[in-house]
Amino acid sequence: MRLITKNGASYYQFEKLTTFSGVAHGIFTRTAGYSRGPFRGLNISRGIGDDKRNVYQNRNLIAHCFGGNTLVFADQVHGNQVIIIDDPARSAENENSPAPLVGDALVTNFHHLFLVIQVADCQSIMLYDPKQEVIANVHVGWRGSVNGIIGRTISVMLKRFGCQPQDIIAGIGPSLGPCCAEFVNYRLEIPEEFWSYKDTAHHIDFWAISRDQLMASGVLPENINISRLCTKCNTDHFFSYRGEGTTGRFAAVIGLK
Repeated sequence: MRLITKNGASYYQFEKLTTFSGVAHGIFTRTAGYSRGPFRGLNISRGIGDDKRNVYQNRNLIAHCFGGNTLVFADQVHGNQVIIIDDPARSAENENSPAPLVGDALVTNFHHLFLVIQVADCQSIMLYDPKQEVIANVHVGWRGSVNGIIGRTISVMLKRFGCQPQDIIAGIGPSLGPCCAEFVNYRLEIPEEFWSYKDTAHHIDFWAISRDQLMASGVLPENINISRLCTKCNTDHFFSYRGEGTTGRFAAVIGLK
Protein backbone atom coordinates (compact mmCIF):
# COMPACT_ATOMS: atom_id res chain seq x y z
CA MET A 1 0.00 0.00 0.00
CA ARG A 2 1.06 3.57 -0.49
CA LEU A 3 0.48 6.48 1.90
CA ILE A 4 -0.88 9.79 0.55
CA THR A 5 -1.19 13.14 2.34
CA LYS A 6 -3.80 15.59 1.08
CA ASN A 7 -5.56 18.55 2.71
CA GLY A 8 -3.72 17.70 5.93
CA ALA A 9 -5.15 14.16 6.06
CA SER A 10 -3.28 10.91 5.40
CA TYR A 11 -4.70 7.85 3.71
CA TYR A 12 -3.53 4.54 2.30
CA GLN A 13 -4.25 3.25 -1.19
CA PHE A 14 -4.13 -0.21 -2.74
CA GLU A 15 -1.58 -0.36 -5.55
CA LYS A 16 -3.88 -2.40 -7.80
CA LEU A 17 -6.77 0.06 -7.52
CA THR A 18 -4.54 3.05 -8.27
CA THR A 19 -3.94 1.70 -11.78
CA PHE A 20 -7.56 2.46 -12.76
CA SER A 21 -8.43 6.05 -13.65
CA GLY A 22 -12.17 5.66 -13.12
CA VAL A 23 -12.09 5.07 -9.37
CA ALA A 24 -10.74 6.91 -6.33
CA HIS A 25 -10.24 5.47 -2.87
CA GLY A 26 -8.48 5.92 0.45
CA ILE A 27 -8.22 4.34 3.88
CA PHE A 28 -7.73 7.25 6.26
CA THR A 29 -5.51 7.25 9.30
CA ARG A 30 -6.63 8.87 12.54
CA THR A 31 -4.01 11.62 12.22
CA ALA A 32 -5.25 15.18 11.61
CA GLY A 33 -8.94 15.86 12.22
CA TYR A 34 -10.81 17.75 14.93
CA SER A 35 -11.80 15.17 17.55
CA ARG A 36 -10.26 15.09 21.01
CA GLY A 37 -9.81 12.71 23.92
CA PRO A 38 -10.19 8.99 23.11
CA PHE A 39 -11.57 9.98 19.69
CA ARG A 40 -8.56 12.14 18.89
CA GLY A 41 -7.99 12.79 15.25
CA LEU A 42 -10.13 11.90 12.27
CA ASN A 43 -13.06 10.09 13.89
CA ILE A 44 -16.06 9.79 11.55
CA SER A 45 -18.58 8.03 13.81
CA ARG A 46 -21.45 9.98 15.36
CA GLY A 47 -22.75 7.18 17.57
CA ILE A 48 -19.93 6.62 20.06
CA GLY A 49 -19.88 9.77 22.20
CA ASP A 50 -17.80 12.20 20.18
CA ASP A 51 -18.96 15.79 19.66
CA LYS A 52 -21.09 15.71 16.49
CA ARG A 53 -19.68 19.04 15.36
CA ASN A 54 -16.18 17.56 15.33
CA VAL A 55 -17.41 14.49 13.45
CA TYR A 56 -19.07 16.66 10.82
CA GLN A 57 -15.84 18.63 10.30
CA ASN A 58 -13.91 15.37 10.02
CA ARG A 59 -16.32 14.02 7.42
CA ASN A 60 -16.14 17.29 5.53
CA LEU A 61 -12.34 17.10 5.50
CA ILE A 62 -12.52 13.64 3.96
CA ALA A 63 -15.07 14.76 1.37
CA HIS A 64 -12.75 17.55 0.26
CA CYS A 65 -10.00 15.00 -0.34
CA PHE A 66 -12.31 13.67 -3.06
CA GLY A 67 -13.29 16.99 -4.59
CA GLY A 68 -16.21 17.63 -2.26
CA ASN A 69 -18.21 14.73 -3.64
CA THR A 70 -21.04 13.11 -1.65
CA LEU A 71 -20.10 10.67 1.09
CA VAL A 72 -22.52 7.79 1.71
CA PHE A 73 -22.71 6.28 5.21
CA ALA A 74 -24.79 3.52 6.73
CA ASP A 75 -25.60 2.39 10.25
CA GLN A 76 -23.42 -0.73 10.41
CA VAL A 77 -25.06 -3.50 12.43
CA HIS A 78 -22.75 -6.52 11.91
CA GLY A 79 -25.33 -8.19 9.69
CA ASN A 80 -25.25 -9.31 6.07
CA GLN A 81 -27.60 -6.76 4.49
CA VAL A 82 -26.35 -5.43 1.14
CA ILE A 83 -27.58 -1.93 0.28
CA ILE A 84 -27.90 -0.90 -3.36
CA ILE A 85 -27.50 2.85 -3.73
CA ASP A 86 -29.96 3.81 -6.48
CA ASP A 87 -31.20 7.13 -5.09
CA PRO A 88 -28.31 9.58 -4.56
CA ALA A 89 -30.58 12.21 -2.98
CA ARG A 90 -31.63 9.81 -0.22
CA SER A 91 -28.01 9.05 0.54
CA ALA A 92 -26.79 12.64 0.86
CA GLU A 93 -24.83 13.47 4.02
CA ASN A 94 -25.53 16.59 6.08
CA GLU A 95 -24.70 17.77 9.56
CA ASN A 96 -27.91 16.84 11.37
CA SER A 97 -29.53 13.94 9.50
CA PRO A 98 -29.11 10.40 10.82
CA ALA A 99 -27.62 7.84 8.48
CA PRO A 100 -30.63 6.92 6.30
CA LEU A 101 -29.32 3.46 5.47
CA VAL A 102 -28.89 0.36 7.64
CA GLY A 103 -26.61 -2.46 6.57
CA ASP A 104 -23.01 -3.55 6.18
CA ALA A 105 -22.34 -3.44 2.45
CA LEU A 106 -22.88 -0.60 -0.01
CA VAL A 107 -23.02 -1.09 -3.80
CA THR A 108 -23.54 1.45 -6.58
CA ASN A 109 -22.83 2.36 -10.19
CA PHE A 110 -23.49 6.07 -9.62
CA HIS A 111 -20.56 8.38 -10.17
CA HIS A 112 -19.51 11.03 -7.63
CA LEU A 113 -20.88 8.98 -4.71
CA PHE A 114 -18.20 7.88 -2.28
CA LEU A 115 -19.09 4.86 -0.17
CA VAL A 116 -17.75 4.93 3.40
CA ILE A 117 -17.15 2.10 5.85
CA GLN A 118 -16.40 3.03 9.48
CA VAL A 119 -13.64 0.93 10.99
CA ALA A 120 -12.02 0.15 14.36
CA ASP A 121 -10.75 -3.46 13.92
CA CYS A 122 -13.26 -4.94 11.46
CA GLN A 123 -12.29 -5.21 7.83
CA SER A 124 -13.32 -2.85 5.09
CA ILE A 125 -13.30 -4.68 1.77
CA MET A 126 -13.39 -2.55 -1.36
CA LEU A 127 -14.62 -4.05 -4.63
CA TYR A 128 -14.38 -2.50 -8.10
CA ASP A 129 -15.44 -3.81 -11.48
CA PRO A 130 -13.73 -1.59 -14.09
CA LYS A 131 -15.72 -3.10 -16.97
CA GLN A 132 -19.21 -2.48 -15.61
CA GLU A 133 -18.11 0.55 -13.54
CA VAL A 134 -19.54 -0.76 -10.27
CA ILE A 135 -18.12 -0.36 -6.77
CA ALA A 136 -18.86 -1.86 -3.37
CA ASN A 137 -17.59 -1.25 0.13
CA VAL A 138 -18.15 -3.98 2.71
CA HIS A 139 -17.96 -3.92 6.52
CA VAL A 140 -16.71 -7.35 7.59
CA GLY A 141 -16.49 -8.17 11.27
CA TRP A 142 -16.28 -11.74 12.49
CA ARG A 143 -20.05 -12.01 12.26
CA GLY A 144 -19.94 -10.79 8.68
CA SER A 145 -17.29 -13.37 7.91
CA VAL A 146 -19.28 -16.30 9.26
CA ASN A 147 -22.50 -15.02 7.67
CA GLY A 148 -20.94 -14.71 4.22
CA ILE A 149 -21.44 -10.99 3.56
CA ILE A 150 -18.60 -10.99 1.01
CA GLY A 151 -20.26 -13.61 -1.15
CA ARG A 152 -23.65 -11.90 -0.81
CA THR A 153 -22.18 -8.59 -1.98
CA ILE A 154 -20.51 -10.13 -5.02
CA SER A 155 -23.74 -11.95 -5.83
CA VAL A 156 -25.56 -8.59 -5.88
CA MET A 157 -22.89 -7.16 -8.18
CA LEU A 158 -23.37 -10.07 -10.56
CA LYS A 159 -27.17 -10.24 -10.53
CA ARG A 160 -28.01 -6.54 -10.40
CA PHE A 161 -25.18 -5.03 -12.43
CA GLY A 162 -23.97 -7.82 -14.70
CA CYS A 163 -20.49 -7.97 -13.19
CA GLN A 164 -18.22 -10.94 -13.74
CA PRO A 165 -16.20 -12.04 -10.69
CA GLN A 166 -12.96 -12.39 -12.68
CA ASP A 167 -13.16 -8.66 -13.46
CA ILE A 168 -13.49 -7.56 -9.82
CA ILE A 169 -10.56 -5.93 -8.03
CA ALA A 170 -10.61 -6.36 -4.24
CA GLY A 171 -8.77 -4.69 -1.37
CA ILE A 172 -8.81 -5.93 2.24
CA GLY A 173 -8.12 -2.94 4.46
CA PRO A 174 -6.30 -2.44 7.77
CA SER A 175 -8.04 -4.44 10.49
CA LEU A 176 -7.40 -6.83 13.35
CA GLY A 177 -4.62 -9.11 12.13
CA PRO A 178 -3.98 -12.77 12.90
CA CYS A 179 -1.43 -11.53 15.44
CA CYS A 180 -4.19 -10.01 17.60
CA ALA A 181 -7.54 -11.59 16.63
CA GLU A 182 -7.82 -13.75 19.73
CA PHE A 183 -11.08 -15.66 20.23
CA VAL A 184 -10.86 -17.67 23.44
CA ASN A 185 -14.55 -18.57 23.11
CA TYR A 186 -14.21 -19.57 19.47
CA ARG A 187 -16.15 -22.81 20.01
CA LEU A 188 -19.23 -20.75 20.91
CA GLU A 189 -18.73 -17.88 18.43
CA ILE A 190 -17.04 -19.29 15.34
CA PRO A 191 -18.50 -22.19 13.29
CA GLU A 192 -16.27 -25.24 13.07
CA GLU A 193 -15.70 -24.77 9.34
CA PHE A 194 -13.51 -21.76 10.20
CA TRP A 195 -11.40 -23.41 12.89
CA SER A 196 -8.68 -24.30 10.37
CA TYR A 197 -7.84 -20.57 10.26
CA LYS A 198 -6.98 -20.62 14.00
CA ASP A 199 -3.54 -21.05 15.52
CA THR A 200 -2.76 -22.78 18.82
CA ALA A 201 -3.12 -19.49 20.72
CA HIS A 202 -6.73 -19.09 19.49
CA HIS A 203 -5.86 -16.30 17.05
CA ILE A 204 -7.91 -16.42 13.84
CA ASP A 205 -6.67 -15.20 10.46
CA PHE A 206 -9.66 -13.28 9.14
CA TRP A 207 -7.56 -11.84 6.32
CA ALA A 208 -7.15 -15.37 4.98
CA ILE A 209 -10.85 -16.09 5.47
CA SER A 210 -11.78 -13.02 3.42
CA ARG A 211 -9.25 -13.87 0.72
CA ASP A 212 -10.65 -17.39 0.43
CA GLN A 213 -14.25 -16.16 0.41
CA LEU A 214 -13.40 -13.73 -2.38
CA MET A 215 -11.81 -16.53 -4.40
CA ALA A 216 -14.75 -18.84 -3.69
CA SER A 217 -16.94 -16.17 -5.31
CA GLY A 218 -14.71 -16.17 -8.40
CA VAL A 219 -12.38 -13.24 -7.71
CA LEU A 220 -8.94 -14.01 -9.09
CA PRO A 221 -6.14 -14.28 -6.48
CA GLU A 222 -3.99 -11.81 -8.41
CA ASN A 223 -6.80 -9.24 -8.10
CA ILE A 224 -6.89 -9.40 -4.30
CA ASN A 225 -4.82 -6.90 -2.31
CA ILE A 226 -4.39 -7.38 1.45
CA SER A 227 -3.12 -4.42 3.46
CA ARG A 228 -1.61 -6.63 6.21
CA LEU A 229 -1.80 -3.68 8.61
CA CYS A 230 -3.13 -4.65 12.04
CA THR A 231 -5.18 -1.93 13.72
CA LYS A 232 -4.42 -3.08 17.27
CA CYS A 233 -0.68 -3.06 16.55
CA ASN A 234 -0.88 0.44 15.02
CA THR A 235 -3.08 2.59 17.26
CA ASP A 236 -0.93 5.60 16.38
CA HIS A 237 -2.39 5.35 12.86
CA PHE A 238 -5.73 3.61 13.34
CA PHE A 239 -8.55 3.36 15.86
CA SER A 240 -8.77 -0.06 17.52
CA TYR A 241 -11.62 -1.20 19.73
CA ARG A 242 -9.62 -4.22 20.89
CA GLY A 243 -6.62 -2.05 21.67
CA GLU A 244 -8.30 1.00 23.19
CA GLY A 245 -11.89 0.25 24.21
CA THR A 246 -13.45 3.69 23.92
CA THR A 247 -12.17 5.01 20.62
CA GLY A 248 -13.16 6.46 17.26
CA ARG A 249 -13.72 5.01 13.80
CA PHE A 250 -11.58 5.67 10.75
CA ALA A 251 -12.86 5.91 7.19
CA ALA A 252 -12.43 3.54 4.27
CA VAL A 253 -13.74 5.32 1.17
CA ILE A 254 -14.24 4.37 -2.49
CA GLY A 255 -16.07 6.16 -5.30
CA LEU A 256 -16.45 6.36 -9.06
CA LYS A 257 -15.06 9.57 -10.47
